[in-house]
Amino acid sequence: MKIIYRLLILPVLLVMSCTDLDVEPKSITTGDVIFNDISAYESFLAKLYAGYSVTGQQGPAGNGDIKGLDEGFSNYLRLYWKAQELPTDEAIIGWNDGNLPSLNTQTWTDDNEFLSALYYRIFYQVSLANEFIREASEDKIVERGFSEAEINTIRNYRNEARFIRAFSYWHALDLFGNVPFFTEDNAIGATAPDQADKATIYNYIDAELKVIEQELPGAGMAPYGRADKAAVWALQSKLYINAAVYVGTAAYDQALAACEKIINSGVYSLSEDYRDNFGADNDRSSEIIFAANFDGIRTKTFGGTTFLVHAAIGGTMSPEAYGVNNGWGGIRAMPSLVDLFPDVSGAIDNRAIFYTDGQTKEISDMFTFTEGYAAPKFTNISSSGNEGSDPTHPDTDFAFFRLADVYLMYAEAVLRNGGGSTAQAVDYINLLRERAYGDDSGNISSADLTLDFMLDERARELYWEAHRRTDLIRFGKFSDKGVWAWKGNVPEGATTASFRDLYPLPAAELVANPKLDQNTGY
Repeated sequence: MKIIYRLLILPVLLVMSCTDLDVEPKSITTGDVIFNDISAYESFLAKLYAGYSVTGQQGPAGNGDIKGLDEGFSNYLRLYWKAQELPTDEAIIGWNDGNLPSLNTQTWTDDNEFLSALYYRIFYQVSLANEFIREASEDKIVERGFSEAEINTIRNYRNEARFIRAFSYWHALDLFGNVPFFTEDNAIGATAPDQADKATIYNYIDAELKVIEQELPGAGMAPYGRADKAAVWALQSKLYINAAVYVGTAAYDQALAACEKIINSGVYSLSEDYRDNFGADNDRSSEIIFAANFDGIRTKTFGGTTFLVHAAIGGTMSPEAYGVNNGWGGIRAMPSLVDLFPDVSGAIDNRAIFYTDGQTKEISDMFTFTEGYAAPKFTNISSSGNEGSDPTHPDTDFAFFRLADVYLMYAEAVLRNGGGSTAQAVDYINLLRERAYGDDSGNISSADLTLDFMLDERARELYWEAHRRTDLIRFGKFSDKGVWAWKGNVPEGATTASFRDLYPLPAAELVANPKLDQNTGY
């Protein structure tokens, strides 16, 4: 973290040149020179948003932001997806790279390179946002002689940067718990950051989002892929629905209220076809609220949806059917996920996107791709059946938040005594199921609306969308309760210790910053 702090002395290094975490900056260019034109702020803001999609200054490889791990592996979304899906009952990966298998078996340690890279990717993003906010302070934008219109534009950029920082701090809270905490107010390079407890991080995110909510454009008013009020409400929903986990005090009423703001905005509606949310032109989806954007020509990476499309293809599958030129034979569905659907063909519930030819449902060897049904949910094919712009790097975006999840959170909050209407909750769930079944044959009644049903329905609707670990923890079924194949490093599965509800801080980070205490159990 101290190395990252030193790098932030010169923002030009972050925006326009290599960001090597092992090399001290040598440029003498200052922020006052770089940021005398509004285009520099635009470029820097683009770097912030791109932080979820790309891995460095060059793409798709060759000049990564995070050192110590292959650049393709070090993509923010790819790392986050693995941390949220591989330790759960939804996904398994067939690669034996380093300590990757320990994510599937819930046997990771504090020197797991994939978890460490995710930790540093999160705080690299926080550090970039801090520097942007410093350079966009009221004093600086006035001193630099911008017009009133330009000042207002930069102010909005500043609020977007604050959202991006809050979003990454939420990831830090959810994944690691008590973490280093630093903002634009911390002097660069002065001291290593202090560790904050979960309540401090939670309250900070909560307070930031309440301010940003008043400043950002209305729901649906920001350009696609950028933050507006709806993105804030979606993040608030996630923060509040998990509040009992984070700080021990429930906030289901606040989660429900945030969901209602999104629903009542009238901006979002369910896509007619479920699969349109996961294809090459899903930027046209009417239900995506906030996404990491990808483009086969302009956003080349071996992480993100490039990973999600290619790694789900192998065995007898034809890569061309999914709009790409090859399969990587990596990720498959866990049997426990398959069992949640009435059949595997998608004929009953069209959310069951499984490939079974030559594949077994059961997994006796996690490293054999043909063991476990393939789940090609993400493709590089558009809603009209056309291939994306590049057969290696899909055009497919990744939705962090979409309306279907908001409906599900509303229903869960109702069940957890957060207010609202049971009848309305049932209606929202049935909207999802009518889309999935093609008619009302899968509809539920209020008697069916239980917490067990909600956890299963969240899996049916949202599998492989990087929600499952957080969901299982919230429902008390992640570590010492739920059992599924290969959990605990045994084929039939076993429970694990509850301390695994949080990931460890990287061992190297504890050496670098003596102010940090490791999470219990590691």
